[in-house]
Amino acid sequence: MLTRRNFLHRSLAAAGALSVPLIGASTAMATDIAPPPDLFDAQALDIDFWLRPRVLNVTRPASGEKARLLYWKDGDIIDSAYQELCHLLRDVNGKETAPIDPKLFETLWGAQAFIERYGMTQPLEILSGYRTVKSNARLIEQGIPAARQSLHTQGKAADIRIASLNPEVLGELVRSFRQGGVGFYYRASASGGWIHADTGVKRSWKG
Repeated sequence: MLTRRNFLHRSLAAAGALSVPLIGASTAMATDIAPPPDLFDAQALDIDFWLRPRVLNVTRPASGEKARLLYWKDGDIIDSAYQELCHLLRDVNGKETAPIDPKLFETLWGAQAFIERYGMTQPLEILSGYRTVKSNARLIEQGIPAARQSLHTQGKAADIRIASLNPEVLGELVRSFRQGGVGFYYRASASGGWIHADTGVKRSWKG
């Protein structure tokens, strides 16, 4: 039986590099290897995974900021690191910071920690975090995907990307945490799109 680890190792060997998408590629990556059922299933994680200290390695392309922060340990959030993460997820355009839902950080950390077990240690890119109502309205006016009652304006959503992962792989992983909504945004570009993750009602969509 093909395990998650073997699937990833064989897939990476076929690609020749971590930067090639794991799934959905039209290159040598498109092999006949079918992913095992639990490849994206965070529900299969044991309790020890959730008791580990939580370090988020993030980058914010819009501002050029990078950080690697221990923000949770022994059951408690480390306030100074939490405040720094909130600042990193601020509205870069509106230049405002707001409290971010800790559950969102839990999902972001979980996704990153999950794939780190397979040697993928690239930072989590935060494309959009908190947005002011004005910034959100401006995106809508520009024709950029944004809901009028966006959870971004409540500090409960983030648009994310990991360089080594196809958006579908990352999105399915985020969805398996069952913490809220997941939006799949595919784009014909070098970066290939992004994933919206929030802590609202459990749902998924493609945009």
